[in-house]
Amino acid sequence: MDPQKRKRLEAAGWKSVTVAEFLGLSREEEAVVEIHAALAQLLREVRAKEELSQAQIAEKIGTGQARISKMENGAPGTSTDRLIMALIAAGATPQRIGEAIAGITLTVPDERPEDARPEEELTATG
Repeated sequence: MDPQKRKRLEAAGWKSVTVAEFLGLSREEEAVVEIHAALAQLLREVRAKEELSQAQIAEKIGTGQARISKMENGAPGTSTDRLIMALIAAGATPQRIGEAIAGITLTVPDERPEDARPEEELTATG
């Protein structure tokens, strides 16, 4: 959101929150939602880059075009494993899929004590 617009809305009494805060998601739930959204966005990008139709990808993984559309739009009920299959069928590498997942940002604080967190996480965020 535009920072000036945010300031105007907050001055008028509105509160700006993240989707996770609004929905009351745990850190784990937020991670699943964000990963799924990142993969859906990647599928749209890869399919467009490779100039493939939704029907072409659907045929490769044995599903219908409507299911690919739902995957790309993040519809509820689309499984992450089928989304990954569609990505690979569209030409995404496992490395690119990993990069998309690694690029997500979580907003819900980690409730674990610092000594219970993985070492690489402490270095990156702590």
